[in-house]
Amino acid sequence: MNNTEKIPLTEAVFYILLSLFSPMHGYGIMQNAKELSNGRVNLGPGTLYGAINTLLEKNWIMSFEGEKDSRKKEYVITELGKSIVQGELLRLEELLANGKKVIGGDTK
Repeated sequence: MNNTEKIPLTEAVFYILLSLFSPMHGYGIMQNAKELSNGRVNLGPGTLYGAINTLLEKNWIMSFEGEKDSRKKEYVITELGKSIVQGELLRLEELLANGKKVIGGDTK
């Protein structure tokens, strides 16, 4: 992973990538993001499909070749996308640990 790919992810992108560890179509991604975030992240179609196009261009996700007669296009995360999610998890864990060190609450 190069330095340009270590940028912080938006919550929308993070939840889209998490959703795509299993092949899913757009509406499923919207529902899954809402469920994972306990209703806090509500992706609109414009946000979702704009992000999907960007993620396809970056090769973080790809179209999933599923059933040929299905009208709904499905997407799935790539290996590069998985490494991006892993990097984001490490970044978030560092943020959390540093915050706990400074303001307290570190239970270790």
